[in-house]
Amino acid sequence: MTENQSKKYEFLADDPNVKVMPIMISLIIGAFFAILNETLLNIALTTLMDQFSITYTTVQWMATGFMLVMGIVTPVSAVLLQWFSTRQLFLGTMTIFTIGTSICAIAPSFSILLVGRLIQAIGTGLLIPIIFNVFLLVFPPERRGKVMGLVGLVFMFAPAIGPTLSGVIVEHLGWRYLFITVIPFAVFSFFFAYRYLVNVSEVTKPKVDMVSLIFSTIGFGGIVYGFSSAGHGELGFLTPNAYIPIIVGIVAIIIFAIRQFKLDEPIMDLKVFKYPMYTHAVIMFLIIIMAMFASEIILPLFMQGPLALSPSTAGLVLLPGSILSGLMSPVMGSLFDKFGPKVMMIPATIVLSSTMFIMSRLDMETPVWLVVVSYLLLMLSVSAIMMPAETNGLNQLPKKLYPHGTAIMTTLQPVAGAIGVSVFVSIMSARQNAILDNATTPNDPTTINQALVSGVELVYFIAFGIALVSFILALFVYRAKPLENQ
Repeated sequence: MTENQSKKYEFLADDPNVKVMPIMISLIIGAFFAILNETLLNIALTTLMDQFSITYTTVQWMATGFMLVMGIVTPVSAVLLQWFSTRQLFLGTMTIFTIGTSICAIAPSFSILLVGRLIQAIGTGLLIPIIFNVFLLVFPPERRGKVMGLVGLVFMFAPAIGPTLSGVIVEHLGWRYLFITVIPFAVFSFFFAYRYLVNVSEVTKPKVDMVSLIFSTIGFGGIVYGFSSAGHGELGFLTPNAYIPIIVGIVAIIIFAIRQFKLDEPIMDLKVFKYPMYTHAVIMFLIIIMAMFASEIILPLFMQGPLALSPSTAGLVLLPGSILSGLMSPVMGSLFDKFGPKVMMIPATIVLSSTMFIMSRLDMETPVWLVVVSYLLLMLSVSAIMMPAETNGLNQLPKKLYPHGTAIMTTLQPVAGAIGVSVFVSIMSARQNAILDNATTPNDPTTINQALVSGVELVYFIAFGIALVSFILALFVYRAKPLENQ
């Protein structure tokens, strides 16, 4: 974009001389395979345990380590977006992701495989805020809903097909092909972007405060690691591996936040929370992420336990809802552009609350079709809330705060995910153990399943209460406009 173009056209999409579609394609292809990679290994963990003769606790680092690295590197994206051009940053992150994927494909040992996985996480953690930031700069607020809906399709559809695709690849080709099949698409994305992607952001090269980076790394990394450890450990939050990192992480984040308000050029500008619709969007985003994780973790346990479904069948039960959510995201984005957030979010939060209440009544006699329908309604309401809320919140920010707004939301995703998993699993396990401790036949399979059902019901009743909060918040939402002078 030339200087004259930048003066004439505030947004690149308004410039008839610029081909916007190739920019979108290059970014979306890279995002799809980076996000697909997050869930691609879930089905293969058992295979990796057998391949490398490791325990479940060890192999779980493939997931925990990925979230941990994303939680550490994503806050840095706000600075990188101001230090490097769009082309440099996207091509750099795709190179990092491709290198990590290649290491995983040829890894001779689990330690090398884990190193490759963590390198992949660096690329993924930086890529997502880049995409959000580019779309905010390219498209004016009145056209962002549909575009962000396309991003939502990628964010929902890629994780949805990940486990299913993984099962087919592992069964017929072997686990290494989980990475081998991704490499050509990552390389194509790199060269496609090299040919078509243009710079859309302004390189200002602000001063980097290394002390803030240290506290950010300790804070977000500690919280993600601590909550992930609580979700997988037998003692939950009582294990030192959980509560020590959480406490250290919270203290570090408090120090980090205080420091940001004192800096002229903060690493993560927390002034974004001065904008009410952005703060509103962050709260809604956290609620939706936790509701999703409650279902994606708790429902498979319920279906494979009390309902006695096989793992593959349980995965197929969840697949329609995830696919529907992805396919509806562009539609919801278009509706957001036309009608604004309130018309969509109030009915969607009612559906979300009703679905959570229905799922709090699950029992051993629940028909599978009811689980399918409930999950469909849940994911439909998610698509009508998450992207509209996120787009509306970012729309209120001035351009100079786009990198910070996208970095904060992207950072909160693995943090909220780790918290959601550990809290809901701990609640379910505590209720189940309490019932089994007082049971006359605690080892009886029927008693165990009944105790699990009770834990699942409690989790969803709490999720119902959280969903009601989202309904109340939806009553106060309004269409946001950029507030450049605040």
